[in-house]
Amino acid sequence: MNQHHLPLADPGFIADPYPLLATLRARQPVFFDPVWNKVFFLRHADITLLLRERRLGRKPAPTTATGDGTRCPLTRDFDRFQDDHMLDNEPPKHTRLRRAFQQAFTPARVAAMRPQIAQQARELLETAMQCAQFDLLTAFAEPLPVAVIADLLGIPPGDRAQLRPFSARIVQLYELGYSEAQARDANQAVVEFSAYLQDLIAQRRKQPGTDLISALLLGESAGEALSPVELAANCILLLNAGHEATVNAITSGMLALARHPRQRELLVAAVRRGNEEFLARAVEELLRFDTPLPMFERWVYEDVAIGEHTLRSGQEVALVFASANRDGERFANPDTLDFSRTENPHLSLGLGIHHCLGAALARLELQVAFATLLSRCPSLQLLDEPVRYRAGFVLRGHVRMPVQWGERARTS
Repeated sequence: MNQHHLPLADPGFIADPYPLLATLRARQPVFFDPVWNKVFFLRHADITLLLRERRLGRKPAPTTATGDGTRCPLTRDFDRFQDDHMLDNEPPKHTRLRRAFQQAFTPARVAAMRPQIAQQARELLETAMQCAQFDLLTAFAEPLPVAVIADLLGIPPGDRAQLRPFSARIVQLYELGYSEAQARDANQAVVEFSAYLQDLIAQRRKQPGTDLISALLLGESAGEALSPVELAANCILLLNAGHEATVNAITSGMLALARHPRQRELLVAAVRRGNEEFLARAVEELLRFDTPLPMFERWVYEDVAIGEHTLRSGQEVALVFASANRDGERFANPDTLDFSRTENPHLSLGLGIHHCLGAALARLELQVAFATLLSRCPSLQLLDEPVRYRAGFVLRGHVRMPVQWGERARTS
């Protein structure tokens, strides 16, 4: 297998990874990176196959355990948290945990959330628009998904300000090459957030409400009992997964619209007409065009051949969704933002048993977010170019996104 080093920590690559990914995809679509110690896959066909391959999984392979299997002291609590949430488990535990939470994301329940999400989006934007200039990231893109997840879990309004900081501290460990200080901070955030949620779970057990935690506790009698630790861990996962990607999708989507004025005009016109089909198609294209979570990893449990390459048990693979979503063998004109694209099998929400549990909710949030922004301030313009990105490729996001909206749009 060929070797190559992908500069995932390089600011230039993070700002625009697509040219290099396209070059590698054409010349070297599968390679071993000795720096990251992973096998990288860049083609849509290979990644689609691997996401459905049951000989790979999210949980580290047993052969990777060190010595007696003891954990790194810096991340012991974080590792235990991963042991108890659905994303980093495989069947049968994954099946049990996912089934318990599935009730939160039935089509009917998600659809019923639209009016509340729309109201939250309007209120956030109305507050931001008190100034002609504001930071789209902190004023709108971050607080909207957090508010949605907080409502879903029944987090009291007075406690919600701590959710985004908790999540930002925890997800530091999903990046490659984190420091010891980041490891300690993420581990401590898991301890603090778990303690908070277990207190909340105990309160809901005594006084149930209409939130998801109460519903899960009431479901114990139906055989879907979760331990308090499992319940807390999966609520943390819902917060992390339920808003990190959505935040990035809102800001990267608005950036793409700013850079493609013709597509923006088409979307603004569709929003004004109430064309929900066009809006839904545009959201899928924005998710494909600039992938909110560009890379996921899997462990190899058994030797498996992928084309001419053989993966060995214990290896770790990196599946670069951002590359797959721009693969010319799967998408016509892959580097073009095109809202007329009807067939759009992007991988931004995953595939297989680990397909995003909240995919329907994420799509709804994004549809509401873009409809609100483009209907109430269609003249929104970016103030800074080039836009600055945070360090890290796995959770590729922006540092800030200052905008000005000009003359306030009339609302009906």
